[in-house]
Amino acid sequence: MQHAADAFDVELTADVLVIGGGPAGAWAALAAADEGASVVIAEKGYLGTSGPFGVGAGTGIYYIMPDDQEQRDTLVDARQPIAYGLSDPAWGYRVFDQSYANLDAIAKWGYAWPRTPDGTRESRGNLRGPTIMAFLRSILLKHGITILDHSPALELLASGSASGVRAAAGAQGVNKQTGQSWQVRAGAVVITTGGTAFLSGILGDKTHTGDGYLLAAELGAEFSGMEFTGQYHAAPTETYLTRGAYRGGVGTYYDNNGKPAREGRQLVNAILETGGAWDQLDRTDDPVAQDLLRRSHPIAFQYFERKGIDPFKQRYPVSFVLEGTMRAGGGIAIDDDLATSVPGLFAGGDCTSREKLTGGGPPGGGPAAAWAFATGFFAGQSAARFARSYAPHHATRPVAAAGRFGTGQVTRREAAPDEIIAVVRDEMLPLEKNYWRTGPGMAASLARFESTWHHVADGLGWVARDNAKLTARDRLRTREAVSLLAAGRWVYASALARTESRGLHRRTDFPHYSPEFDGQHLLSGGLDQVWVRKDLHVNTLSERTRVA
Repeated sequence: MQHAADAFDVELTADVLVIGGGPAGAWAALAAADEGASVVIAEKGYLGTSGPFGVGAGTGIYYIMPDDQEQRDTLVDARQPIAYGLSDPAWGYRVFDQSYANLDAIAKWGYAWPRTPDGTRESRGNLRGPTIMAFLRSILLKHGITILDHSPALELLASGSASGVRAAAGAQGVNKQTGQSWQVRAGAVVITTGGTAFLSGILGDKTHTGDGYLLAAELGAEFSGMEFTGQYHAAPTETYLTRGAYRGGVGTYYDNNGKPAREGRQLVNAILETGGAWDQLDRTDDPVAQDLLRRSHPIAFQYFERKGIDPFKQRYPVSFVLEGTMRAGGGIAIDDDLATSVPGLFAGGDCTSREKLTGGGPPGGGPAAAWAFATGFFAGQSAARFARSYAPHHATRPVAAAGRFGTGQVTRREAAPDEIIAVVRDEMLPLEKNYWRTGPGMAASLARFESTWHHVADGLGWVARDNAKLTARDRLRTREAVSLLAAGRWVYASALARTESRGLHRRTDFPHYSPEFDGQHLLSGGLDQVWVRKDLHVNTLSERTRVA
């Protein structure tokens, strides 16, 4: 284990350290810089091409005019029935207004927005992730923000206080391309590492292994809504495609016996009961409409061309793939300022609980993108103000590495990291375990996780390899394994405690809503011992944000 006082290949100080370089991380850094803070971003991949937003062909985002009160009310109100009583409408106004401001800023900085089909106006509600992130990278550099690419954070740094409360004070990690070690001391830390799909294979999930959860938990951060994570999507088998936008409303799903099935629970049951499912874009024979689909969704149709499939005339197999916390509600609990329960530690984007916006339901593309843009901005702004007011001596204060699991070097280990990851995937990915949940089934999965944690993960460490680069990657993989296992424990512990079905939490042994849980949020946390408790006050935001 490398201690905070040890020598590092790269040593930096900053007012704000942002861990994670997706859209939330980029906006966190820009907001902090606008507050006059010096900023460093540590990104696990390459900022601009990493994660689902950086590699996806495009996604929608809510683009709501602040002075159009009717549109604002309509879009916010439309989310409430599928939030199942667990959202705060005021957060809808706040998030959508800030995402509008962010999109407006991109335009002013010179981003060339695509035009609507008739060419009359910019189409700001449809984001092309790779071009947006490449543009934001250039803006970050113009703002003097330091970017550490291929540099996952392995441990947070913590500073103590007279009361014994530890505050986030930076982080340390490795560069997985060079093997170099790095440390950044900071006045405040923002975690924007995204959620996790437990390496299910969806687009952009390779870097999303719950690392930020573990970093936060080791300092005592809490989580909320981890039971609302049973989010799956239908996609052509053996692809990284997400969602079904490429179908353009012209497809029909079938079970393995050729009977039509609706997407969602009926299609899941079709897979479980008949052994498979199929899709075909058989509801249009219009060449113009077909060509529009091809041009609008080139990645999907590249897959069809590579497989020799004509999706308009042939059926192709589909699978239901877990999206987990990358496209669901649960995550790190945050307050109105995007602060966690740890002083100096803030969070934004997919790694946070989105219950404030979407309750127990799915966020969908538009709200999810708006949440990343807005909460990243809020978190960066709050972190800069915290660093200025409460941590002015961050460069010289005593700090210690906070990592507790998988951070030490060992000569041998009971199980390799990939073996632990395989255990997690066995329990998290199957439809019959995590889409349709049962008390006995989750208890068995959780018992397996607990056994793995206490007999293997608790003593897991990294092993020195032939060169620094391989050693750095072993250190990273070790932490990824622990992170995924910890996330699985919080998910199933929370799901066992919610004895009802609501939104993305479906229990066959408790198939209906329970009045006991109306307005109730479940907080969770802990590493040595996982805990869950009810809370009524997760969503607290003033009505001042309702009107622009």
